[in-house]
Amino acid sequence: MRKTTHSTALKKPAGPVPMPVSHPQRFPVAGTQADEHPYAGIDRAIRGAVAQATGGVSPFALVETWTDWALHLARAPGRQLELAEHARDNVLKLMDFTARSVPGSPPKPPFEPKFYDHRFTDPDWQNMPFSLWQQSFLATQDWWDHATEEVRGLRKQDCDRTRFLVRQLLDTVSPSNFPGLNPEILRETAKTGGRNLAEGAVHAADDMLHTLSQAHRPPPEGYQLGKDLACTTGEVVYRNDIFELLQYAPQTGKVRAEPVLIVPAWIMKYYILDLSPHNSLINYLVGQGFTVFAISWCNPTADQRNLSLEDYRKRGVMAALDAISAIVPGEKIHANGYCLGGTMLAIAAATMARDGDDRLASITLMAAQVDFTEAGELLLFLDESQVAFLEDMMWAQGYLDRPQMARAFASIRAEDLIYTRAVQRYFLGKDDLPSDITVWNADTTRMPARMHSEYLRSLFLENRLSAGRFAVEGRVIALKDIAAPMFVIGTETDHIAPWKSVYKTRLFTDADLTFVLTKSGHNGGILSEPGHPRRHYRVGHRPAGALYVDPDSWFGDTEPTLGSWWPEWTGWLAAKSTRMTSPPDIGAPDNGYPPLGPAPGTYIHQS
Repeated sequence: MRKTTHSTALKKPAGPVPMPVSHPQRFPVAGTQADEHPYAGIDRAIRGAVAQATGGVSPFALVETWTDWALHLARAPGRQLELAEHARDNVLKLMDFTARSVPGSPPKPPFEPKFYDHRFTDPDWQNMPFSLWQQSFLATQDWWDHATEEVRGLRKQDCDRTRFLVRQLLDTVSPSNFPGLNPEILRETAKTGGRNLAEGAVHAADDMLHTLSQAHRPPPEGYQLGKDLACTTGEVVYRNDIFELLQYAPQTGKVRAEPVLIVPAWIMKYYILDLSPHNSLINYLVGQGFTVFAISWCNPTADQRNLSLEDYRKRGVMAALDAISAIVPGEKIHANGYCLGGTMLAIAAATMARDGDDRLASITLMAAQVDFTEAGELLLFLDESQVAFLEDMMWAQGYLDRPQMARAFASIRAEDLIYTRAVQRYFLGKDDLPSDITVWNADTTRMPARMHSEYLRSLFLENRLSAGRFAVEGRVIALKDIAAPMFVIGTETDHIAPWKSVYKTRLFTDADLTFVLTKSGHNGGILSEPGHPRRHYRVGHRPAGALYVDPDSWFGDTEPTLGSWWPEWTGWLAAKSTRMTSPPDIGAPDNGYPPLGPAPGTYIHQS
């Protein structure tokens, strides 16, 4: 008989539950004294103001980074000689390239842009003098890449952060950014008589006003929420102050007995998994005969500054499981977490295993990490100084705001996300062409101050979950206690949750586990619907208790399969289900879960 030690009372209030907040008290920052001297508020207010001006980047962390790199390089004369030789070689390569460049027959360039850098794709960059400007920039970039490689004794984080900072500085002076040096801008200006620059100036003024006002842009025509996007038919069946639970209407005469719960990350709106009907993972699942529930997180305000990680687990994931257990009684649940939602699901699952709650039929983690020692380029923004700086900024405003997060993500791929877009928009006069994913990407959310501080410290900085030091309700949990079968998805070019970091789930769990590595990045690899061109994936199975295989060996031994991984997953879910049955009713009014309104609900519209 199923044990539900975490289940709360089945009858719950249908409407929002207000979160009591005490003002003007601020959230208790981890690592600080509860009886902190009142004057400390002055320091925090000043640091918070500085953080607003710097976009949340700590100048102290930057100074430390540059100092560490410069001092270690200063005491390495051999490395200095090596860098001098490298500079000489690059200059000689440029001279040879220039001497052999003749009109109509350009030589092979000695330097190539990185695979993700699309600033120099125009064919005229291969012709003089544009090719010389391009190659000079790439030669400089190559030298700095070499100069910021590891030096004996230099902290790897400072080495990587120095390279990142240099890349940011170099990107500002790329020849592609200047109208007089960019052949595409010169050609378009001549073609339109300068109209492109006039239209670009209008775009720049509009963007500046939007940045200053922080007004939420409404979605463009053809991308309306609930009509064009997030349009899978369903109902809100539960709501509290943290989330709405959506139950989707069946599309088949029979459904799998076990329902599916989708747990998205709270850093994003849930409808990344319910975009247009053709690439909606939720719509696909429903069409395959599954009863699907999805969490739609609220967009927190300053009044919700005290929401904690535990609130998101207990009054989020666990409350959703309780509601599903009341609506589909007696059935286990397939739980699926995406990104940080997957991390939270892993925490909830380990806690349930510890406490004997066996309601989970399976666990799917999509681009989600349980170990953060190799958490990608986001770690470049995180150390004690940086986190304390962010905490002071959140102390003042109650949350981490949308632009502050968006800048961090954009700077990781500044070549495309900042500079290529700027050239297209401001110098070529081209307006952004909307798509479902760009509309979703612009619909950003805030992060509650306390919760954001807790997960940065406990997960990113201290890596407590995989280290066996993450406590829930005063007791440590262990991922190896999870017995439910697992399906884990990584994406090949993910810079938010690198696939080798996602793969570590195999290292810290003992359950039956299927690992899939799919083409593309953090979002594109997950949105890999059947029929999507040029897609492939690798899939491998580890039986419960099997020996560990490192990611490089696994990759070398696993052949790619053409197509989408979605059918692979739904087939796996079907195999972990028991039977087909009639679809359940929408909601359970008799158990306190009446339908409250049509999907996608109200929280999705919060700005």
